Amino acid sequence: MSSSGAPKLGLSRRMVLKLSGAAAMCSGLVPGLAPGPALAGGTGPLHGLSVFGELKHAKDFSGFSYANAGAPKGGALKFRPPSWNYNQNPQTFNTLNTLILKGDAPPRMEMCFDSLMVRAYDEPDAVYGLVAETVEVSEDGNYYTFNLRNEARFHDGSKLTAEDVAFSMLLLKEKAHPFIRQILAELRDAVVLNETRVVLVFTGKQTRQAPLLAVVLPILSKRYYTAYDFQQTTLTAPLSSGPYKVSDHAVGRYIEYARVKDYWAKDLPVMAGHNNFDTIRLDFFREYQVAFEAFKKGEVTFHEEFSSKIWATDYDFPALSDGKVLRKEFPDDRPAGAQGWFFNSRREKFRDPRVRQAISLAFDFEWANKSLFFDMYERTQSFFQNSDMAAKGSPSAPELSLLEPHRADLPEEVFGEAKLQPVTDGSGFDRKLLAKALDLLTDAGFERFGNKLVDASGAPLTIEFLNNSPGFERIVLPYIKNLERLGISASFRLVDPTQYQARLNDFDFDVCSRRFALSATLGDDIKQLWGSEAAAVPGSNNLAGIADPVVDELIAKILAAETREDMTIAARALDRVLRAGHYWVPQWTKSVHTVALWDIFGYPDKQASYDVFPVESTWWSDAEKAKKLGMAG
Repeated sequence: MSSSGAPKLGLSRRMVLKLSGAAAMCSGLVPGLAPGPALAGGTGPLHGLSVFGELKHAKDFSGFSYANAGAPKGGALKFRPPSWNYNQNPQTFNTLNTLILKGDAPPRMEMCFDSLMVRAYDEPDAVYGLVAETVEVSEDGNYYTFNLRNEARFHDGSKLTAEDVAFSMLLLKEKAHPFIRQILAELRDAVVLNETRVVLVFTGKQTRQAPLLAVVLPILSKRYYTAYDFQQTTLTAPLSSGPYKVSDHAVGRYIEYARVKDYWAKDLPVMAGHNNFDTIRLDFFREYQVAFEAFKKGEVTFHEEFSSKIWATDYDFPALSDGKVLRKEFPDDRPAGAQGWFFNSRREKFRDPRVRQAISLAFDFEWANKSLFFDMYERTQSFFQNSDMAAKGSPSAPELSLLEPHRADLPEEVFGEAKLQPVTDGSGFDRKLLAKALDLLTDAGFERFGNKLVDASGAPLTIEFLNNSPGFERIVLPYIKNLERLGISASFRLVDPTQYQARLNDFDFDVCSRRFALSATLGDDIKQLWGSEAAAVPGSNNLAGIADPVVDELIAKILAAETREDMTIAARALDRVLRAGHYWVPQWTKSVHTVALWDIFGYPDKQASYDVFPVESTWWSDAEKAKKLGMAG
């Protein structure tokens, strides 16, 4: 079981990646702009950028290691958007405008757009040229000059030029989703030098990551968006230039993306072995069981299972017994990020960390893992789970150097062993932990009045767990029973996806369930997760409402890090502060993808190591297997 829901952001993780930028080469001066510092020497225009260290792939590389350059083209992939597909509504869509806050756009619209550069998923933090053949970077990191490929084209055959790039960056900076606007906040200008040269100019206040976040943003057609209002929802597919385009679709039912067979970039190394399916279809289902039945019949051909109960008990249908459907586990070595129930600390009743900690102590993970999850999971402990950035043991000397200046503003536990969730007795009713929880609540000013816990004014402490997945009810109800033993009135509220998105956007909840997945190199997006400014911005990912100057300073240290070691040290310090703040009830994680698939696919021997599980982009249809199962075509 994985958590679900979040503010809608059609620009998914596969498009906006957690990157940061450093480079060694300079650009020419930009007409009309003040020149930067003296320019350093370099080795020539760069084919890629990496945050720390050397690029893995040389200029003449043939493709990424997790893609099979010889993969055949053809066939179809049909799947259901996963229920945890945060930032997008997994059960419906009502717009194809994927770059604004308004409306619900379908997942994978990012496949329709090209960007200046693309992410390499066999490296922790590198991008390589797509529309941009090369890039030159000034020594001060404020001028990024991109040399575009002459062959870049939109789907209508019109040329993609520097005008389109500059127009896109300035439009997104002004009118896109708040998440995108924050990425481009320090973009000063986008200047066209000629048809194939464009400069992104930054203010000098940007983080090292900001330029590399910008280069993976979508490029829009200036001609198209001069005629159409960018800020309106629409079911008209926009003109784009990527490897796929929207084809058949029905609101609330399905959307199909068709491979662009004359895609201009299909022979570039960054696309070798990618975009192999002729059709990628997403089917939307209101009920999980209906979706599962569609998979059993072959109407859906790929299914990643996120319910431990269903994985353990419900895979006994004929197609599986006959070998037509396979169950497989693919290793997931990516940073697991943070999954949990997040408190809305904007609300008075959750402002005291002792209250948040007490509520957390009432969750018996050991009982839930044994009784509900078939021992498939381990407890999430860190905001950087399964990563070197997770704090462990006592703070190191470099961590202490970041924390000590704030000792007066931090709880003492930050300076001890990294906060771990207690191991319960597995009974479902751990009396010692519940007694500790009651002591914390008493210290916070609550007292028992009959069977209710009330504050100093006599108001009862109540909690509503908000979710849009009915699968969470069986997990939350036992938790609620323990909270009721403490005198807390708790309830589970199931709402439809549209209402769920709206309430999270407006921070209209007590507690919500969410998973945040972070990359191996942290970028500007962590401001959206934990920064004080984001806490007050509707639609941001700072669901907990964290507004702490110490957190802000540690975020700044992370984003200013000159080496991966410095970034890791600052992240560990931040992890200690966040965990000691008790902003969440950590949930669970597992180190594999549990997947069921009809045996009609091929896939690379080596999977991507960072950020994504790229089924849509690197798997392929095996014609012989499909023919054998009567599923060819």
